[in-house]
Amino acid sequence: MKYPLHPFWQTLLFPFALLYGLVVSLRNMLYDLDILKGYEFDIPVISVGNITVGGTGKTPHVEYLIRLLSRYYRVAVLSRGYKRKTRGFLIAGPESTVNDLGDEPYQMHKKFPEVKIIVDEKRVRALKKIEKEMEDIEVVIMDDAFQHRSVKPGLSMLLIEYNFPLSKELYLPAGRMRESRHEKKRADLVIFTKCPGTLKPIEERIRVKHFNPFPYQSVYFTRIVYGDPLPVFSGNTDRDHGLNRQTAVLAVAGIANPEPFVRYLKSVTDHVELLSYPDHYRFGKKDLEKIGRKYEEINAEKKMILTTEKDAMRLEAFCTFDPPFREMWFYIPIEITVLQSSEKQDFENQILQYAGSHKRNHGVHKEQIVW
Repeated sequence: MKYPLHPFWQTLLFPFALLYGLVVSLRNMLYDLDILKGYEFDIPVISVGNITVGGTGKTPHVEYLIRLLSRYYRVAVLSRGYKRKTRGFLIAGPESTVNDLGDEPYQMHKKFPEVKIIVDEKRVRALKKIEKEMEDIEVVIMDDAFQHRSVKPGLSMLLIEYNFPLSKELYLPAGRMRESRHEKKRADLVIFTKCPGTLKPIEERIRVKHFNPFPYQSVYFTRIVYGDPLPVFSGNTDRDHGLNRQTAVLAVAGIANPEPFVRYLKSVTDHVELLSYPDHYRFGKKDLEKIGRKYEEINAEKKMILTTEKDAMRLEAFCTFDPPFREMWFYIPIEITVLQSSEKQDFENQILQYAGSHKRNHGVHKEQIVW
């Protein structure tokens, strides 16, 4: 479903949103009163999540944490493996596919093969297994887990899209809110994501004042950094894949919010056409044929199909297509960076201090950490 919805659909779905909000609020109240129990673990657990559906950049933030923490600790990432075709507890291995893990865990597995990527729809079960059977694991990053209250993380990171006004949004299905904005109280770190690169410190202070964090909360601002195009299909390395103003781009995106991706492409080339699909979309042969026809219709000396890194994981299944078709396809890798250098140091120190102060990791480091 594409948001924001037309006012007609918002009005029609409003009663369902009220019911949804009531159920979620009741559930949170039961956890707050300790009627429903959340599990705590001896192993350090860092939760990364949001209170809206999609589009806040969870995966690149998890990858940032992997890069940071794996310099000092043996790290595992725990995900439910959304839309995977397997069930139960599964550790990614050399033979794992996107169907085994889901697109986001598979992406992390390809980029960080030395890190244990684990999927399980039951997070408590998985963490018990990790704690009991994987004594080498020193830190667990739990992906998309802000609403997963059966686990009490040691450090909770809440992501909020910079241009997304929480104060004006409705509950699902009329809006994008997964739970009340007041549940921000459960976060230790609040990250405003997808910020403009030109954001000034005074603008940050205004946003923080409007957000009104609790005294125990730290607030940071991050932005997306786009890399150079890379081939979707292996072996496609000879074709010129540099971007310039004259490059005609057919953008293909099956993500929650393709606007930042398209905005970036329009900043580097004058000709961009978008084919947008639902988040986590499973492309089929007919979709690829349609995309191929659209590509052929573009009249330009230099043209290419560009997709997102997450979409590229799902497109790998089409590696048996003819070489001319595969050679069209490239993706844009992304990373995130903390906007202000002083804030970056504070952010990383807060993460490392939590992991290092935990009893399971006292005195156990890959190398000495210098704060």
